[in-house]
Amino acid sequence: MSTWSVALRRFPELVVQTPRLSVRPLCADDDKRVGEIFADRLLRRWLPVAPDDASEFDGYAWCTELAVERRDSGAGDHYGVVRREDERLVGCLWTKNTDWLTRSTEIAYAVAADARGYGMAPEAVAVLALSLLLEHRFQRIEVRVAPGNVASRRVVEKAGFTYEGLLRNAGSLQSGRVDLESWSLVPSDIR
Repeated sequence: MSTWSVALRRFPELVVQTPRLSVRPLCADDDKRVGEIFADRLLRRWLPVAPDDASEFDGYAWCTELAVERRDSGAGDHYGVVRREDERLVGCLWTKNTDWLTRSTEIAYAVAADARGYGMAPEAVAVLALSLLLEHRFQRIEVRVAPGNVASRRVVEKAGFTYEGLLRNAGSLQSGRVDLESWSLVPSDIR
């Protein structure tokens, strides 16, 4: 009887840039701004959390121990999106649900209220996805979007992802269980 196993891999630490943005691992000094970003009521409406999770968001833990734990376990990482002109943190990206056997991962994102509407989210999602596909040999990048989240759907469309279908009752928001749209980007999409 043979068993299959995949060696535990550490998620790659990376920094990627566009002319306007830098995507880099979060650090302890980002904690206050990350807390501000995740405190936004509109954004919290779409975050995948349990309906009874009313606890205060811990920006310091998100930027430090939770990011390190996710990276070291191979499950993903937490990133800051920094506007290069003024070095201001304008958003967060995080990878999760990484499967090293299939070399796939999921990207999620949050953008500060004062930075929305300028195309930063699709730019950051695209540059992170391209880095994972081209430089780190991932074969599939996924994004899942609640059907009512029109702004998030526009982000993945602009970032070049392809709609695959509806995952019924696959997510949990503060409002309860929801369906999720499945979007993906694979190497053949960029050749």
